[in-house]
Amino acid sequence: MLVAASKLITAVLGATSCLLINPVKAFTNPIRRPGGSDPQIVYSGGYYYLLSTTWSNVQIARATTIEGLKTAERKVVYSSNAAGRCCNVWAPETHYLDGTWYIYFSAGNSGNLDGQNLHVLKGGPSAWDDYTYVGQLTNEWSIDGTVVRFNEWGNYLAYSCFHGVQYQSLCIQKLGSDNVSLQGSISVISQPTETWERSGTPVNEGPAALYIGGKTYIAYSANYCWTPDYCIATLEWDGNTNPASAAAWTKSAGCVFSGGVNGHYGTGHNSFFRSPDGSQTWNVYHATSNSNGACDDSRYTMVQILGTKADGSPDFGTPVAFSYDSAEPS
Repeated sequence: MLVAASKLITAVLGATSCLLINPVKAFTNPIRRPGGSDPQIVYSGGYYYLLSTTWSNVQIARATTIEGLKTAERKVVYSSNAAGRCCNVWAPETHYLDGTWYIYFSAGNSGNLDGQNLHVLKGGPSAWDDYTYVGQLTNEWSIDGTVVRFNEWGNYLAYSCFHGVQYQSLCIQKLGSDNVSLQGSISVISQPTETWERSGTPVNEGPAALYIGGKTYIAYSANYCWTPDYCIATLEWDGNTNPASAAAWTKSAGCVFSGGVNGHYGTGHNSFFRSPDGSQTWNVYHATSNSNGACDDSRYTMVQILGTKADGSPDFGTPVAFSYDSAEPS
């Protein structure tokens, strides 16, 4: 009996050990380092897709797990020698609209950052399909385009702008039914007027739509990226007013996600994705180990689960340590 019991205990411990170390079940951060700035991850058809850039092209990688994205094949889906969109390629995002994947990104000239505009690529029914350049979306300085969906109002493109304002702010404009054009007037819905979003220089940028607890939010990055104060804040839509009206949005009382924790600084420019079973929302963001903050290639991609508070509003928590073992999305 003692021999049998010993064998049973050994078998149980062995099974437990396999569960604890199974690499399919867990991942650690960072997911991309270096080259992990302005990250976006989407999940579709059994794959996670990570969008990135070397600042001269747009790349997409895919894997069946978050951990797998670290070593996944990268495919270049855009590069150009055209003077007005060759360089300073930033913040690519892919969105599935009307059965087709589109990539929205910022690009400009090689001499300076004054010519930054939004551009769009059109793909196919799979996010891994080839993409074709369609055209330039904006005609005045603009970066960090993202799609925000409203049931009664349609789809909008939110982005960072200087439209009639002194400091980098958030604009929103109706996305055309073809998904490759913008319609109507440009509306400024947020300006960096609060003291907590004016470190270095006043900035609002990197908008990202969040749908949680029956409400629509736009998360965005505040403060200058060359400061450790670069952080994530939110705008909450009232659910009724025209989303192109600034009055429709309520700004958070301060940063909702900040660095200075576990060696991470400048935690911002994020995006969100849902887990394969749809029960979880995950926050994807960049950070740097530079305690002064950074806008360069030292930034790395981080992924962690987003919580909810008792009232259903998002709970971002704090940046996790590199040593933290996170279960793969459910």
